[in-house]
Amino acid sequence: MRREIAVLLKSELDRVWIRKMETKTGTNLTVGLAHVYDDSAKALQVEPEHIIRRNQQPERPAEEG
Repeated sequence: MRREIAVLLKSELDRVWIRKMETKTGTNLTVGLAHVYDDSAKALQVEPEHIIRRNQQPERPAEEG
């Protein structure tokens, strides 16, 4: 979702932060809140730590060789 918002707003991915996503009961409609910053460094200062962790790319497990 974050990537799609960045494309629609013609912004860089590191400037878009998803705050909340909520699916309405009994529907397939999801409503959300995203913040878009002018500077990605400002986002890291303003956004709470749990939002920063939530918006990071998932780490891939190390491949065993």
